Formats: sequence, structure tokens, C-alpha cells
Amino acid sequence: MNIIDNDLLSIQESRILAENASEAQKLLAAFPQEKLDEIVERMAEEIGKHAIELAKMSHDETDYGKWQDKYIKNKFASEHLLVKLRGMRCVGIIDEDIQNKTMDIGVPMGVIIALCPATSPVSTTIYKALIAIKSGNAIIFSPHPRAKKTICKALDIMILAAEGFGLPAGALAYLHTVTPSGTSQLMNHKATSLIMNTGVPGMLKAAYKSGKPVIYGGTGNGPAFIERTADIVQAVRDIIASKTFDNGIVSGAEQSIVVDGCIEADVKRELQSNGAYFMTEEEAEKLGSLFYLSDGSLDSEVVGKSAQELAKIASFDVPSSTVLLISEQKYVSESNPYSKEKLCPVLAYYIEDDWMHACEKCIELLLTERHGHTLVMHSKDEEVIRMFALKKPVGRVLVNTPASFGSMGATTNLFPSLTLGSGSAGLGMTSDNVSPMNLIYIRKVGYGVRKIEDIIHRVHAEEKTQLPAAKEQPEYNSDDIQMLQNILKKALQEIK
Repeated sequence: MNIIDNDLLSIQESRILAENASEAQKLLAAFPQEKLDEIVERMAEEIGKHAIELAKMSHDETDYGKWQDKYIKNKFASEHLLVKLRGMRCVGIIDEDIQNKTMDIGVPMGVIIALCPATSPVSTTIYKALIAIKSGNAIIFSPHPRAKKTICKALDIMILAAEGFGLPAGALAYLHTVTPSGTSQLMNHKATSLIMNTGVPGMLKAAYKSGKPVIYGGTGNGPAFIERTADIVQAVRDIIASKTFDNGIVSGAEQSIVVDGCIEADVKRELQSNGAYFMTEEEAEKLGSLFYLSDGSLDSEVVGKSAQELAKIASFDVPSSTVLLISEQKYVSESNPYSKEKLCPVLAYYIEDDWMHACEKCIELLLTERHGHTLVMHSKDEEVIRMFALKKPVGRVLVNTPASFGSMGATTNLFPSLTLGSGSAGLGMTSDNVSPMNLIYIRKVGYGVRKIEDIIHRVHAEEKTQLPAAKEQPEYNSDDIQMLQNILKKALQEIK
């Protein structure tokens, strides 16, 4: 009887992939930006042809969200991102100051290990592959087990297109036998330079343990504050469009609404007229008990389900027009499921007396999971907006826009990204909308423009002007010293 040890197979494959990627990246590092751009264009063009097919495939495989919305994300990654990448210089001379005689040289990090979530498997894979090759890096994917077939198919399409236009074999690759041991081997391999973990918290400790730099685009607990000067109709439409997109699985989406007390009745009425259902305390308790497992992890069976499906699972009835479930809450606590991230169309709802109390509530919510991902504000008061932006422990602040779309750069001018860092406010090495510029280091070049003699002369000149003038000391030559010694000797003899 033959027993196949998948852990050993995965570890061995990881070593081979890392070594091959290292050799391929050495070749890739010599490619000019123009050649890298050509490869990226071909990759994006080819994968774009399969956007619908892969959207349907990912939905069928994972049972998360809506394939129509996944299609939009796939087009965003293959088209909108590509437009932003055009003209961006990441390798070679990326900046030159002729007047000051300095240059910036972009240097690829090397071999990147990529982990993608099952919630947005195709779009995140396209995005990471494009920005890695754009910046001259090799990249190896460890596919999420729940979306493995879809991720592998997307990568096969891009690999074929890229290698057809000169990408060295092994520069874009993936682990076929996926196990935690194999993924850890990839992250710990000496050839690995950087780890990009998007939405796979289970592998985060192993990533940090590797000692390699980690870019983490993880969960968020982003509140949306509706301030008294807001356009209430637009704010509500933005929130509902955002939280129902792909059934709420976008990590940057709103997780709660904090509303200014003086406009609360208008906000609630507008929410209800747009398909939001305010649950009773009993209904909210039933649903809340389903979010998390006994070990504290999110139950995948509620992830990406519609409001109608969630109500059915929790055994209560909602109107057929319901698209969003809302639970009114007063307090934030780690034991309250509504204080945490909910990857489905469910929101907590808090009422505060004024913007200062709302500010404190938002901070509480952001710190509950300490990830500091995204905060949204709906307001026309620039002073309040600035006070919020200055005080919040968060990676990005969005103003008057749907969080799902604004955070990824679709409805804002932030970089179009499917890995949203939280930096020092949360986890990982950056709070950026991660771009190719996060995958390089910059070599500084500076020409000599001053002589060391000039600097020394200037320092001495400054000393003379700043220090008090010293008293002049008499200068003695050797004859003077001898004469003084003779005088002293004669005087001593006379004293005796």
C-alpha cells in the first residue's frame, strides 16, 4: 500500500519553486522597464478575456458572494489597475534631480511569496501578479485551499501569456500541492525576500516567524460616520451599495454605522426605504450567535451570504425587499459579535450625541480588533473631517464615498489595490494601498557638489564667529626659553 505524504511533497516542491524563482529573478532584474511593461500588458489582456468565466468558477468553488460582483473586481484588476500602471517607473532610474545631482534607482525586492483569500481569489491573484512583474520581482503563489482550482487556472492563463512574451520560466509560479508545511517552507526559504499575505490570518504567525518583511492586507472593522452636515440620501446609498457588493466580503467595506443623534431619525428612515431591515433584539441575538466559532474564528458558512439567506439560517422572516440587516447597539466589546468584522451584509448601528462622541466610538470600534483598516466619513464640515483624519488609528480615511469602492481606489484617487495595508495601526509593514513601489527598494545616488576643504573652512569660520575671542598668548622661541631657565636658576642660587 502506497501512502503519499503531501507535507513532504509540498515542502520539496516549495524548495524547487523558490530556487527556480531565484534564478529567474536574476534574469528578470536585467529587464528594462519597457520590457516588463510589455509582459504586464499581455498578461492583463489575456486574463481579461476570462473575467466572467473565472468569476463564475470562483463563486461555484467557494460559495462566497455574487459572481456578477466578482466579475467587476476581475475587470477592475485587469483593466483599471493596468491604466494606473502605465507610465509608472519602478526599476532602473525612476527619478533624477539634475539641479541637485541626485538619482533614485528602483531595485526589485527579489522573490515574493503571495497568499490570496478565498473571498476575492481571482482579482487578488491578477493584481499581485501584475504589480510583482511590473516591478521586476518573481512571485510564487500558495493558493487558498478553498479557491485552489480557480486561482491555479487564473495563474496558468497569465503564465502562458507572460512566458510567451519573454518572462523567464519560474518567475511566475504556484504551489500545486498546498499544505501549511509547504507554504511555511516557501516563506522561510533563503531565496524569499518578501511575503504578501492578503486575507489569510491563519498563516500570519508563520509569516512573521520567518523573519521576512510582511505586507498584510487583513481584516478591518471600519465604521462609517454620518455627521449632521452629510447628504443623508447619498450617504445611505453609498453604504448600502458598498456593504451589499459581493454580499459584504470586501475587507474595506463598512462594518458599522455611527450616526449623529440629531439626524438619526432621517438616517433610519432612509435606510429602511432602501432595503435595510432593523432586527429586533431577539433576531440580532440569533444571527450574532452564528458569526463566530468556539475558537473565535469567523464561521465560513455565513461569509458572503445574502441578507435573505442569513435571515433564513437564523430562523426569522424579513421582507422580500431586504438587502441589508442592521442591529442597533450601544456598547463595543470583544465578546459582542456586532463589534467585529462581519463579511456579509450585516451592520451594527450606533447613535451618538455629537461628532466628538462619535469620534470616540469610532476609535473603540477600530481598536476592537486592532487592525486599523479603513474609516469612512459622510460630512460637509471640513473641520470635522480633518479632526477625524488626524485622530483615528487607521490605515485610510475615506470621505463621502462607498468604502468597498473608495478603499480599493475605484471611486477615489487612491492607488487601485486589492491589498490594503493597515501599517502601525494594525499589522504588516505598510498602511498603503499596496502598489509596485512597495515591492522595490530605492538605491540613492548622490554626486559630489562640495569639497571637504570647503566644509572644514566653513566650520572653522563659524567657530570664530560663535566662540568668544581668546586672549592672546605670548609665543616663545627656544632662546627665550633657555634665557628664562637661566634667570630662574640664578634666582634659586641667590635664595640659598
